[in-house]
Amino acid sequence: MIKNIEREVIWNGRQTGITWFHPRAGRLPDGSVLMTCQDITGSDNFGQAHWSKTTDNGAHWSDPKPVAAFARTDIGDGYEEGVCDAVPEYHAPSGKVLLMGHNVFYKDDRLFPGAPKGWPGRHSVYCVGDGNGNWGPRLELEWDDPRTTGSFMCGCAQRYTLENGDVLVPLTFGPAGRTDKSVTTARYSFDGEKLAFQEAGRELRLEIKRGLLEPSITRWGDLFYLTIRAEDDRGYFATSSDGLSWSDIAPWTFDDGEALIMSTTQQRWLTHSEGLFLVYTRKTADNYNVARWRAPLFVAQMDMEKNHLIRATEQVIFPMDGDGTTPGDVIARMGNFHVTNVSPQQSWVTVGESRPNHGWHGDTLLGRIYWEEGQSS
Repeated sequence: MIKNIEREVIWNGRQTGITWFHPRAGRLPDGSVLMTCQDITGSDNFGQAHWSKTTDNGAHWSDPKPVAAFARTDIGDGYEEGVCDAVPEYHAPSGKVLLMGHNVFYKDDRLFPGAPKGWPGRHSVYCVGDGNGNWGPRLELEWDDPRTTGSFMCGCAQRYTLENGDVLVPLTFGPAGRTDKSVTTARYSFDGEKLAFQEAGRELRLEIKRGLLEPSITRWGDLFYLTIRAEDDRGYFATSSDGLSWSDIAPWTFDDGEALIMSTTQQRWLTHSEGLFLVYTRKTADNYNVARWRAPLFVAQMDMEKNHLIRATEQVIFPMDGDGTTPGDVIARMGNFHVTNVSPQQSWVTVGESRPNHGWHGDTLLGRIYWEEGQSS
């Protein structure tokens, strides 16, 4: 079980004015942890992806350095193309780090929805690193399917590496002209340099607003689990025996039957020998004026037999910084976070604060979850 939770600041963006956002970490076999991040200066306005590393269990982090393959580039007529929502994961069979995200467009330094005329829709990209800051070129993730003509994105996703080295990649996708997006997983082989498409899983769809978004995958015992962002004040999950043949989606609920109320926000898996846990934000009695209820940040254990969260296990990882009932967008949001298992005794949750009413200047936070016993997976 969770023994206790400690909180600390990695980078103090509230004082420096540089907000390192999307902090996503991956443990390397030598015990060091590599983390990627990018600065934020406006709503979904992200700078170049950077990387940092700690070799002393998070006590100190190297200064963020740019990932050249994920640069933000001028493409003419006031447009720029960048990469966002990058996630690094160590691929043990090859000894390489896979950094995966998706491209994004800006017009006059503001997010441009979709793609400029003459450009293909937003798509998944990746690059391969050695864990020491040496990154290969930017490559496009392949999936030749008419359902991906509008968008095809793997950003923010927790992936899963199979025993044979193949990688299950959760995807958000949709054809051109359709508003709602679908999610699924696809299996890719990886030779240490390039990912090669093998097969795609069952398409999951919810025809409400933008549909289903930003899935993440994990495995517990003989089953794979997918957790999914949605736009109907719910979050969803699905199960599969092979990571491809997904069940129908079901909303997240507590053990008393009450549904978790979420406003188009992510969830992440925390997988441990003690059980399967979910990290999430939700509406509470005291955060109703927090944008999208993106604070506080919670963790709770999943009942593996009944497929719901055990309310008595819910704990706060990061509390609200202020009064969530105060009108106005004044509370730091924490809706873009990541989970990393760094040892059998310790798991990390990393998040960058989003503070639009404060010049977007926010801290980058680390929550240390300590376990009573057992081992991470």
